[in-house]
Amino acid sequence: MTQSVVVQVGQCGNQVGCRFWDLALREHANVNKKGIYDEALSSFFRNVDTRAVGHKLYGCQYRENIVEKLRKAAEHCECLQCFFIIHSMGGGTGSGLGTFVLKLLEDEFPEVYRFVTSVYPSGEDDVITSPYNSVLAMKELNEHADCVLPIENESLFDIVNKIHQMANSGKLGSTVKQNSLVTSSAGTAKTVQEKPFDAMNNILANLLLNLTSSARFEGSLNMDLNEISMNLVPFPRLHYLVSSLTPLYTLADVNVPSRRLDQMFSDAFSRDHQLIQADPKHSLYLACALLVRGNVQVSDLRRNIERLKPSLHFVSWNQEGWKTGLCSVPPVGHSHSLLALANNTCVKPTFIELKDRFMKLYKKKAHLHHYLHVDGMEQNCFSEAISSLSDLIEEYNELDATKGGPRTDPSRLKIVV
Repeated sequence: MTQSVVVQVGQCGNQVGCRFWDLALREHANVNKKGIYDEALSSFFRNVDTRAVGHKLYGCQYRENIVEKLRKAAEHCECLQCFFIIHSMGGGTGSGLGTFVLKLLEDEFPEVYRFVTSVYPSGEDDVITSPYNSVLAMKELNEHADCVLPIENESLFDIVNKIHQMANSGKLGSTVKQNSLVTSSAGTAKTVQEKPFDAMNNILANLLLNLTSSARFEGSLNMDLNEISMNLVPFPRLHYLVSSLTPLYTLADVNVPSRRLDQMFSDAFSRDHQLIQADPKHSLYLACALLVRGNVQVSDLRRNIERLKPSLHFVSWNQEGWKTGLCSVPPVGHSHSLLALANNTCVKPTFIELKDRFMKLYKKKAHLHHYLHVDGMEQNCFSEAISSLSDLIEEYNELDATKGGPRTDPSRLKIVV
């Protein structure tokens, strides 16, 4: 039995984490009717007495306190598989402390994989310095993360709006319930009205549910989380994975025909289901993982991969770059679901836009004084951060330019034989 430790940092990280834990508990309660503390539950939950409390730790000056909390959490794991960090890029706490914790994890647990779910701000973000925070955080993600799942607020907002529009227009039809369990917590015990961001946070929580399902439940083709990094990251710095989730609504009829199952796979590669503003079909794939839950057969997986392959552009040296996982327990309210993770050059526009927004502020030295009065924060921190981001964009440019041919400077992972 392997375990993972989740680290939530900042307002966004804690809100998403709260939704994840609520939904994860609901899944286990749905499967484990007797409410017994079993192996599946122990992979993500620790059985403690009712006097246990949580602590919020802020600021780099609390380094030793943070390390102590991380060590204690790790000590409770029989086989620590990975760390999940949930944070936002635009705010101060999520980006600054979040990436500080990421570096700490590498220092203290260098052998344990670090998965990061990062929420990127929109162009109309209400934090005026979010481009600075995001680019400074990007440098740390480039250097210290094993896998990053970038999520854009704009994509989440668009998905929620589309579902609501379809529900209100009646286009969903009789086969689909209007309240989506992906964007709503319908059916959970809650005493307060849902907040505007709850629907968006719920999408991220469902992403994490699918990502961790193999660790929490049985399956005929369960995927070890570390296999994602091993199979989807051929170049150390190009570890940003584009995620898509389907279905985004709840089916009223759980007896789903195979035609709709095939549509689920098609949707995973369409622009509307991506959690960043990107179109992977028209960009270059380095590798792709499909994590399926529910009543789906291995033959369904193989059939759909063969069906979709001709329309997807894979690098020449990794034409068979598919990784698949199959967990038998579906999400509550669904007969099946699919999370697709793609290492694809379509993330490049997100980084280019972030760089442009950074440069608009940085050229005028706008708001720099808020940072430079902090001990240890100098202007070269900004120049190094934008240089790191520019180098990353250039690596994606090189891949796109070769159209999948061999790289001119292949900084491949070195394996000692």
